[in-house]
Amino acid sequence: MKNVLEYFEETTKKFPNKVGFTDSGRKSTFSETMQNAKSIASSLTTFGTKKAVAVVIDKNCNCIDAMLGALYAGDYYIVVDVHSPQDRIENILSTLGSAVIITDSASLGVANAVKGDNSVVLYEDAVKTAIDENALCAVRSAMIDMDTAYILFTSGSTGMPKGTVISHRALISYINWVTEEFGFDETTSFGSQTPLYFSMSVTDFYSTIKCGCTYNIIPKANFSFPLNLIAYLDEHEINTIYWVPTAISILSNWKAFDVAKPKYLKTVLFAGEVMPTKQLNYWIKNLDGVKFANLFGPTETTDICTFYVVDREFSNDESLPIGKHCDNCNVFIVTDDGKQAAPGEEGELYVRSTFMADGYYKNPEKTAEAFVQNPLNNCYPERVYKTGDIVKYNDFGELIYISRKDFQIKRMGYRIELGEIEAGANSVDKVKACACIYDKDADCLALVYEGKVKDPSIIFEAVKNKVPSYMMPDRFLRIKEMPKNANGKIDRKALQTIYKDLM
Repeated sequence: MKNVLEYFEETTKKFPNKVGFTDSGRKSTFSETMQNAKSIASSLTTFGTKKAVAVVIDKNCNCIDAMLGALYAGDYYIVVDVHSPQDRIENILSTLGSAVIITDSASLGVANAVKGDNSVVLYEDAVKTAIDENALCAVRSAMIDMDTAYILFTSGSTGMPKGTVISHRALISYINWVTEEFGFDETTSFGSQTPLYFSMSVTDFYSTIKCGCTYNIIPKANFSFPLNLIAYLDEHEINTIYWVPTAISILSNWKAFDVAKPKYLKTVLFAGEVMPTKQLNYWIKNLDGVKFANLFGPTETTDICTFYVVDREFSNDESLPIGKHCDNCNVFIVTDDGKQAAPGEEGELYVRSTFMADGYYKNPEKTAEAFVQNPLNNCYPERVYKTGDIVKYNDFGELIYISRKDFQIKRMGYRIELGEIEAGANSVDKVKACACIYDKDADCLALVYEGKVKDPSIIFEAVKNKVPSYMMPDRFLRIKEMPKNANGKIDRKALQTIYKDLM
């Protein structure tokens, strides 16, 4: 298989009239989606092939049509967050250089504000374009599996967004694994939470493309009203979710299952940040017969490189493993001195896999820093990815996530893992969320938390029982609500600003 669209075509042939995609205002069958995608592609081919197509459309069925349309045109797509600051969108378009922008009438104002010299295609016009099968066949015949499928932009350390380049080969390899591992098929009904510009969206979206699942886009407002969210899951008979832990914690924080429980849910997957075990235990306690799995991986491995299916009980203060490597994916731990870590020893996680990205778009320096020769192999060229994640193996032979390398600080000569402090605080009942902030100028380590715990000494004692004295925070600050980024995760940069304002 050379192109992920082959899966889409097989699925559409099997289930032409099955609803594949739903949003708050539209349901689209696989055949309707294909027709729209091919019309858009026929419009895009007039600009040439193998070009960047910036999809400036909110998360809805129009966006899906445009993504697939770009692939049919032999291009690679970049989904842009229409709610991002204009400067960020302009930075992404600047990185891309020459690009075609596709937008719909709802987001046309955003597209026009940032277009610069780029051409803008209106979705409503493109879907009316007559399908040029000859042109689309010519495009496909020239493509190989190493061609780029899409680019996902993440935050860069310099402030400029960094575009991770994913090929058809990497995408196909990953989707083959995840659909087989979790048994997705045409009866799978996804409740989609993550944005289409976030790597987690690859799993439920492309599993739908491959297996004929149903991909339901949950309105973002429902995550502010837990009972409405459960009602939505039931109304759409959703049996599988893949959410960030912050979204999952909304239901447990509000004790929503004490009032109502989703009727159809069978598989709960989560990734993107550390899952507080306390929150997960509430779900496990209330939902019998549901499979829970912790998935782990960076954007640079398409989505996931390790996973752990929850198979035993964990106390609220235990860390959930990130488990073992996926098939066709190998992981290993390297210490600071460049050697393979001994059992139980901490080090940086390295990955080698067909899931791996090709590198960063127009950024050879950052690519060379992260995609490197295997430090354990001096015999032949072997490219691996340095994740920047600190991990170790536990006594069960399972990987345990410790922290990001940039979540580590050096203080009083000690290396301090901020994630370890956060895990201790998260075990406290009524702590909804927390994060550590280190003010280097003031040499102050602060734990900022959201929840009903008014007396910080309760959290102090919980953390004190989990970490040595040199890791104890100097301050415990309670705020009304933790800031979230567009992906639904804790926004640590915004939290830094809040902390400075409080000080």
